[in-house]
Amino acid sequence: MDPSVGTVTRVTVGTAAWPGAPQKVMAPGHVIEVVLTDRAAEAHAITVDCGTVGRWELLVIPPDEPAGAAAGLLNTAADPGNSLSAPRLLALAECGPDGQDTWESEGGAGLR
Repeated sequence: MDPSVGTVTRVTVGTAAWPGAPQKVMAPGHVIEVVLTDRAAEAHAITVDCGTVGRWELLVIPPDEPAGAAAGLLNTAADPGNSLSAPRLLALAECGPDGQDTWESEGGAGLR
């Protein structure tokens, strides 16, 4: 990451998606703690903590996600007006056509 956003101190990943993740990663000048979580909501997200500077949630698109849905997820995640978390974006996208109204009411679009 850009050094201006702070030093990464911890990364949280889902155990199911990243079963072989190490507990620590060496970075120039410091060690980054890697925390594994069993929370299903975080299965396709990576959370990066930068000490007192902030926290970033990175969306990881599952490899079996259809291309159109993946593009919609990425566009929505990149929108500065988006307030949905990465797990929430994926949960809404997984609702399929029946969840489209909910998806759009919560800020998503383009997944049809």
